[in-house]
Amino acid sequence: MAARGKHRRPRTSPLTRGFVAAGTGGAALALPIVGAASAHAAQPAQVTTQAVQAAKASVPQVQLVTYQVAAGDTLSKIAREHSASADWKKLYDANRAVIGSDPSTIRPGLKLTVGTKTAKAAAKSSTAAKTTATSASTKSYANNLDGWIKEALDIMAQKGIPGTYDGIHRNIIRESSGNPLAINNWDSNAVAGTPSKGLLQVIDPTFSAYHVAGTSTNPYDPVANITAACNYAADKYGSIDNVFGAY
Repeated sequence: MAARGKHRRPRTSPLTRGFVAAGTGGAALALPIVGAASAHAAQPAQVTTQAVQAAKASVPQVQLVTYQVAAGDTLSKIAREHSASADWKKLYDANRAVIGSDPSTIRPGLKLTVGTKTAKAAAKSSTAAKTTATSASTKSYANNLDGWIKEALDIMAQKGIPGTYDGIHRNIIRESSGNPLAINNWDSNAVAGTPSKGLLQVIDPTFSAYHVAGTSTNPYDPVANITAACNYAADKYGSIDNVFGAY
């Protein structure tokens, strides 16, 4: 009679699973079995997804840079001041669908594409603009002609209004001798009921039309008067720097 338990199925120790014996001339070596579906094997789908994501991340995101045409603008002026190539013909070709067949017929309000920049550059530019705005809002200025001009220039820089210290100062001295409460009660404007007021002698309708947001609505306020006058001069003459007489 066979011995009891001879054909029992031997228990497999959890420590020896996954190994096979290989003959070495009588001795047995335990070798690990490498499964084709090992838990650590890279999955093809995962590799593909990662590669696609990496490729997308390496491609710079491009944004269009636009400019809105203002009164008095020409393609040459816009190309010179806002386009990297400074070539009005290239600017026209890029915006032919918007401008039309005649490049001289651009009108205020048209939005022209003047270039491109990457999203990273756009973010950097936006951060710089916010920093400038924050600096201007926390900066202190002297309460005199020098301080008024400097504060106005910082606001103008934020709003894209051209002008220099010398150009503003020269016109203020001619118009009001630096008196922010100056008023002209004798010229044709005064006769019409709209006397010229303030440092740069601005009449009320002009002040209202060219008032710069964020400044006082009082035409006698030095900074509000300067910025509104410079905004008007930029529209009519290109810059307050181009004004050398009555305007």
